[in-house]
Amino acid sequence: MASPELVELATQFVTHYYTQFDADRKTLVGLYRDASVMTFQEQPSAGAAAIGQKLEQLPFQKVVHKFTPPDVQPTSNGGVLIAVLGQLVVDDGETPLNFSQIFILAKDQAGSWYVQNDIFKLVVF
Repeated sequence: MASPELVELATQFVTHYYTQFDADRKTLVGLYRDASVMTFQEQPSAGAAAIGQKLEQLPFQKVVHKFTPPDVQPTSNGGVLIAVLGQLVVDDGETPLNFSQIFILAKDQAGSWYVQNDIFKLVVF
């Protein structure tokens, strides 16, 4: 079970992440490190530079995320597992797209949280 502090950390993180993503996704690269791994729609990227490039090259100009409060669990190595469900609207489309995103946050040598793992998937049936 997650402590109230971890729930608060997860809530602050996802709020920051999606606010930045919607405003200027290029700024998200600072949340990743060279050891980070992201899978976006089954396409893997490794390292902050490659992840940043992937995020910049996404084929839409405008996006708005709406999400439910995240589920959070501590990991055995002191990290944080965060699961998010939500909807996004791209380029002022009329139909929101459902998505799922999983993050694992870890601390770097300076003690700052970063995204170690990131899995994003549109939920389509």
